[in-house]
Amino acid sequence: MVLNAVSNKISPARVAAFHALKEIEDGKFSSVALSELKRDLSPLDRALAHELVLGVLRWQLHLDAIIEHFAGRRIDKLDAPVRRALRLAIYQLRFLSRVPPSAAVNDSVSLVALARLSSARAFVNAVLRRATREPDYSPASDIADPLERIAIETSHPRWLFERWSNAFGIEHATLMAVANNVTPPTAIRVVKSIADEKEVLEKLRSAGADLVPSKIAASAWRVSGATAKVRELSDQGEIYIQDEASQLVAEVVNAQPGDRVLDVCAAPGGKTTLIAERAGDHADIQAMDVSSRRLATIERTIQLHQLKSIKLMLGDAGVPLPFDSQSFDRVLLDAPCSGTGTLRHNPEIRWRLTNNDIPTLAEQQKRFLGHAAKVVKPGGLLVYSTCSVEVEENEDVIRNFLTSNDEFRQLRVSVSAELLTSSGATRTWPHRDGTDGFFVAALEKQG
Repeated sequence: MVLNAVSNKISPARVAAFHALKEIEDGKFSSVALSELKRDLSPLDRALAHELVLGVLRWQLHLDAIIEHFAGRRIDKLDAPVRRALRLAIYQLRFLSRVPPSAAVNDSVSLVALARLSSARAFVNAVLRRATREPDYSPASDIADPLERIAIETSHPRWLFERWSNAFGIEHATLMAVANNVTPPTAIRVVKSIADEKEVLEKLRSAGADLVPSKIAASAWRVSGATAKVRELSDQGEIYIQDEASQLVAEVVNAQPGDRVLDVCAAPGGKTTLIAERAGDHADIQAMDVSSRRLATIERTIQLHQLKSIKLMLGDAGVPLPFDSQSFDRVLLDAPCSGTGTLRHNPEIRWRLTNNDIPTLAEQQKRFLGHAAKVVKPGGLLVYSTCSVEVEENEDVIRNFLTSNDEFRQLRVSVSAELLTSSGATRTWPHRDGTDGFFVAALEKQG
């Protein structure tokens, strides 16, 4: 009864964000936790909950430095619900000018009570009152080390920012880190297997959407506004929400009618279904993944988009593939990776990843690529892609592969010159292109 009374006094958006952040701490991805928000939230509350969750995750290190200053305690010494409540409030105080400070403070104090920590209410209130009195305090202003200062200013782990600085230079790394904290544009494609593109785009424009054709992928559009209409058309299967760089991968595969195609790590299916749509019903597309649950996601999309050329199979790319050698015209390995190119969409990754994960992933990618290469026909195409910006997972993997597989040669990817690397692969960058950070290499098996 008391807890219900407390909950009823708090903004539904803040309650939803508080619970979603708990689920993300427990291991869920933010995209999953946000998709599971209660259906009875109003559109405004749902939008605010999304803003709060993603904002707290993006700015977590920066927020924690502010909290430690005003609390006089290390962040890891605070109870998890207290941390979440303080992060939510400080984010609103620092980044959401439209939110009254009193609402941010009072609701976060009440959230602590909702979490059965009423004894911490006075502490949370005191910390937040101090924060409201010193709105200009900068947690990085007194830090002499430039890497540490920028890491806190942009809220990225020091090790990750240092890695980018070493690989790309501090200016490039800073621009990328800043871009990772900006809400990305929504990218879509019209599902041409069931919908007419002109008609769908007109529906969006009539609902108030602003549409801009992508400069990265021929099938992509950037859309702003008309959120409800975008969701409706997505639910109906007329559009598919997919980053422009992800769509570009399917275009590089460029499957043709009659081709036999393998997508080695196919889930969640955006690239697979676009490959199938572009090739038409007369291609033979095998979509493999190690997870039956994730294969079920692809199956739902296949049915929604009414695609007929895709066959699903459960399989592990970490072992030799269950196909005859040299049996596919085109093979896509969109390899499991660190995901450092997707931090705009998935900010929690930066707090879960460690420096040791990247070489481990690179070794797995080399193994997967070796297995995928065995099933490519002479004259066939092997496309390797990741949504990572790490050289170790991209250029180094391809260099290692070509050294050990002299029957393959790297092709120049057919994209605009500014997207090309010196080897002929393509890279996209959040700060330069407004897309996720992707790497795509095309390898031809000579025969």
